[in-house]
Amino acid sequence: MMKTASTIEEVRSILKEKKGRSIALVPTMGYLHEGHMALVEAARQKGDIVVVSIFVNPLQFGPDEDLDSYPRDLERDLEICRAHGVDVVFHPAETEMYPKKPELLLTLETMASILDGVRRPGHFEGVVTVVNKLFNIIRPDHAVFGEKDRQQLMIIKRMAEDFNHDIEIIGVPTERESDGLAKSSRNVNLSDVEREEAPAINEALMMGRDLILDGVTDAASIKERIEAHIMDHTSGTIDDLQIFTHPDLNPVQTIEGNAIIFIAVKFEKTRLIDNVMVMKNDQNNDER
Repeated sequence: MMKTASTIEEVRSILKEKKGRSIALVPTMGYLHEGHMALVEAARQKGDIVVVSIFVNPLQFGPDEDLDSYPRDLERDLEICRAHGVDVVFHPAETEMYPKKPELLLTLETMASILDGVRRPGHFEGVVTVVNKLFNIIRPDHAVFGEKDRQQLMIIKRMAEDFNHDIEIIGVPTERESDGLAKSSRNVNLSDVEREEAPAINEALMMGRDLILDGVTDAASIKERIEAHIMDHTSGTIDDLQIFTHPDLNPVQTIEGNAIIFIAVKFEKTRLIDNVMVMKNDQNNDER
């Protein structure tokens, strides 16, 4: 039977009863979809107990971002978790996670000086703060994150290393709709027309990937082709479009090895992100 907890004391008490069994944590902000359940399935492969946290973390939202409009439906989320065999759901209130304004803040260096770290100042500081707190509260053996937020995944892996968390950080490939759109809780904020247009984001990434695999090395020309596809097929505007080396996230002008293409597209009420990793020396480049 699935157990729920809204306080730190409650969830610690529940997990103390399960001492000796491994714990796999799936941190989420709720409004769960199939992408989250893919993370749950990956967690089940790793841990004896699957814990899902549901918390819309205010620290990772900027003053002009969509904190108030971020979709929330706890009862729906609990039913989804119950149907997928989640063992424990931790759904704290903001006052439980932050009973007072934090005195100590985590800061990041170079990994937050690109992409969303520039576009959303303070975002990743908020992410690592709440994830660090969840790690200390839940004490998981494994923690599972989606590759759609690849920069976040890479930062959390580095945080676990820097802070000596004895936790395996697991990345799970992006779950997509049948038309290629990355599944996201923010998709509900798209209008009907925007929803029809949004698959062009993945189409543009696949075009860029194919150009690299076909031998095009000029990053600027690849970005031009991607931008043109977005402009021709959507009403959105490109908020960010970058190509970096993998795995060290260095900006690249001439693509000679493995690379990651990152994109963010703004529609009227939401901002969608996606990415594709291109392994030039690997024939398995079917991430869609």
